[in-house]
Amino acid sequence: MEVFVAKQPILNQKREHIAYELFYRSGLKNSFPNIDGDRATADVIINSFLNIGIEELSNGKPCFINFTKKLLLLGLPTYFKPQEIVVELSEATFPTEEILAICSELKSLGYKIALDNVVLKNGNLYSEQLIQYIDIIKVDFLLTSKRTRRQIEKRANERGIKLLAEKIETDEAFAEAKKYHYELFQGYFFAEPSIISTYDIPTYFFAHYEQLHEIILNETDMDVISDFIEKDVSLSYKLLKLVNSQYSRTKHKIYSVKQAVMMLGLMEIKKWLYVLSVREKDKAKNDCAKEVVHLSLTRAKMCESIEKLKKKKKAPSTYFTLGLFSLMDKLTGVPMEKMIENLPLHDDLSDALSGIQNPLKDVLDLVTAVEKAHWVGIREKCRDLKIEEKDLFKIYAESLTWSEHLMKKESQWVL
Repeated sequence: MEVFVAKQPILNQKREHIAYELFYRSGLKNSFPNIDGDRATADVIINSFLNIGIEELSNGKPCFINFTKKLLLLGLPTYFKPQEIVVELSEATFPTEEILAICSELKSLGYKIALDNVVLKNGNLYSEQLIQYIDIIKVDFLLTSKRTRRQIEKRANERGIKLLAEKIETDEAFAEAKKYHYELFQGYFFAEPSIISTYDIPTYFFAHYEQLHEIILNETDMDVISDFIEKDVSLSYKLLKLVNSQYSRTKHKIYSVKQAVMMLGLMEIKKWLYVLSVREKDKAKNDCAKEVVHLSLTRAKMCESIEKLKKKKKAPSTYFTLGLFSLMDKLTGVPMEKMIENLPLHDDLSDALSGIQNPLKDVLDLVTAVEKAHWVGIREKCRDLKIEEKDLFKIYAESLTWSEHLMKKESQWVL
């Protein structure tokens, strides 16, 4: 499925792009739909950092991201490097002791904090406790009067806080902002938000994210955690994208989802689970993906079981990943070559998914022959792989039962 993020440049007085602000978008229309703030931020983060890639999106420049109070309390900004983001708070974020403690910690870690939507409602410019942590104040030139702007500017100058003029739409507004010592600028006068689209594997098993979170809280055996994660093609895909964003593409090629989980580690996976669960909360389940997910799981289990039967050196988890990802193109409508080009998969696995013949592809071919009841192909492949046909059909029956049980459990979780 296609997913979207909008970005708008933030400029300095020389009109040089020095940062971007990221916005939630549900399509190519440049407007913010009515959506829960937590979910909007989570969607921006997932699409920006996983599906698109923050380097590609920002060209190495920091991104302003608005964090809700709930996401602040969960420590979400610290999932990212201080140079990658500017933590944007709304004036509506009431500075409780918890919020102040979080802002203090963010500052000590090197994060920049911006205050947005400053309009001096009821004449109150946030508390003295909060302003000490603010690096940038954003002033809306369409919503604030000149009198209000002078008050904000005075307070910012007293505190040594940078001013960002937003909603700049005319040359006159730009000139006024420069006159009053604004250092940063944003608005349609410079550029409208541009919408970037990419693709994502739609979630079917999102109802078990909370269950997975509970498992990670109480489980230290990474094999148990990996077994749970690799049953979800959407989550597995996102974790591989995460590996690709954090490690060198040339040095760290992986054979399986299990290996990706081991590389990321428990703490890193914990960090992303809440973001994913917030993003998928209350989303309508994609029933169109149900049958494809079912087939992917059956393929994964069959590929794994066939490799166990062969007793070769290759880890069965590699074959499970092969089957799990073998229908990514059907889930997204994107060619397989495009899907795997940004995943840190080992060449053997990438080749097999791309249709290049190798031992992995031989097993996948046997599985697809069973799906199509291609008896000649089944006979030939069983002979080549030295597998008894009766054993193969036992594996097929067991894999169908396993995947159907998993899909049934998902339906029970949803209820």
